[in-house]
Amino acid sequence: MGFRKQGSKEVPGPAREVFLEALRSGLSQSAAATVAGVSHQTGCQWAGAAGIAADNRHHGLRYSAAARAVFWAAMHSGGSTTEAALLAGVSENAALRWVKQAGYVPRTPVLAVVEPDRSQRPRAVGVHRTLPARGVARDRLHPRTGGRAAAASSRHDRSRARPRATGSGYRARVGQDVAEQKRTRPKPRRLESRPALLAEVLQGLEHKHSPEQIAGRLRQDFPDDPEMWVSHETIYQALYVQPRGELARLVKTALRTGRVRRKPHGRNTADGRGKIRDMINISERPAEAADRAIPGHWEGDLILGSTASGSAIGTLVERTTGFVVLLHLPDDRTAATLAEAMAVKIPDIPEILRRSLTWDQGSEMALHTKITEATGLPIYFCDPHSPWQRGTNENTNGLLRQYFPKGTDLSFYGPGWLDQVAAELNARPRKRLGWRTPAEELDRLLSDPSTFAAATA
Repeated sequence: MGFRKQGSKEVPGPAREVFLEALRSGLSQSAAATVAGVSHQTGCQWAGAAGIAADNRHHGLRYSAAARAVFWAAMHSGGSTTEAALLAGVSENAALRWVKQAGYVPRTPVLAVVEPDRSQRPRAVGVHRTLPARGVARDRLHPRTGGRAAAASSRHDRSRARPRATGSGYRARVGQDVAEQKRTRPKPRRLESRPALLAEVLQGLEHKHSPEQIAGRLRQDFPDDPEMWVSHETIYQALYVQPRGELARLVKTALRTGRVRRKPHGRNTADGRGKIRDMINISERPAEAADRAIPGHWEGDLILGSTASGSAIGTLVERTTGFVVLLHLPDDRTAATLAEAMAVKIPDIPEILRRSLTWDQGSEMALHTKITEATGLPIYFCDPHSPWQRGTNENTNGLLRQYFPKGTDLSFYGPGWLDQVAAELNARPRKRLGWRTPAEELDRLLSDPSTFAAATA
C-alpha cells in the first residue's frame, strides 16, 4: 500500500478517495478531512486539485434542498423551530441559523399534522400575561388565526389565548379582562369566618396579650380543635392588610408600643448613677440564679414618670417564672421611699422565693443594706451600663409602658391600680413557659417541693 507525504507524516493513498467521496456526499471540507483522517489543509488542497471550490459559509452537514423544503413548510404552517427541525430531520442549530439568516417571524397557524409533545416541557406556573404581551400576540397572528398560535408564539398556555367568539380572532383586551376576573378569587379571612375564634382573639387582645401569646395559648386551651387555632401572623394581618375596623384597633392597642414599625431605643445615661457603698457585685450572686432552674431570684428597677413630677414605679420580676410585683412610690423616687415600699411589699412574697435581688447601680438603692435587714433578701448589683444582666426586668418594663406611657405622672396610679396591672401581666401566656402564664407556673413550682431541692442540698 502506497503513502503520500502530509508534512512529516505519511498519508495512505486511499485517504484521498475517502475524502473526495465524503465531500461528494454533502460533508464540508473540514468534516470530510476528519473522516479521511487528514488535516484540514490537506483536504483543501485535494478539493482544489479536484476542482471543488471551498464554501466558507457552510458549517457542518450540508442538508439537501428537500430537507430545507420540509423545514420551511413546517415553519410556514406555524410550527416552532424545534418542531420543524425534527420534522425535516435537521439539527436544531442549523434550523436556528436558517431562521436567523432569513429574518423569519412566524405569522401563520400551527401545522395541523404536527402535534408537538408538550408532556416533557414544564408549564409556566404562576406566569400571567400582561396586556402589552397580549397585544404582541395579537399582532403576530393572521386575522383568522386562533388562540393556539398566539399561545405558542408567546409561550403561554393556549387555553389562556382562546378566542371569545367564533371567527372573532384573539382580542387582547377581552383576554386580559377574563384573566383578571379568574385571578380574583376572594376567600373569607379565618377570623371573619369563625366567630368563636374571633371572640377568643378579641378577649386576648382586650387583656393586652400579644398576637403571638394569643396564638400559642389557643393551642393550649383547644388542643383537639384545630378550628380554634390561628397563627399570630393572621392576627397581625388585621392591622397590616386591613388597617381599619375594630379588630385592627384592638390589635394595634395590644402591641407594646402601639406602632407598626420598630424604633431604636436608648437610655439617658445622665441618671444619677454612681458608686454605692457596701454593694455586692453580680459576680458574687449564687450560680443557681443564672440558669433559672431554681425559682426565687428576682430582678428590679424603676420605670420613671415625667421629669416635672419626679414620679416612678418600682418593678420586681422573678427570673424563672416572670412573675411581676409592682411597688407604689407615692411621693418621689428617693432611696428612703423605695426602701419603705420594699419593706412593705417583699414580706408578702413566700420566704422560699426570697433568694436574691439584682438591681442596677442607681442611687435609689443607696439604702440596700437596710432593705436586706428588713426583708432578708440579699441584693446584688449589675455592672455599669449592662442592662442585659437584668434582661427579664428590662423586657417587663417594656411591657409596662403599655400601661404607663413615658412622660406621664406615675404618682397618679395607686396601689390598687398597680396590683391590677401586675395581675394582668401575670395572666399573660408566655412562650418560654410553653404558653403557661407566670401565675400558673409559679403555682406549679410552689406545689412541687422537688423544685427547691437543689438549692437546699
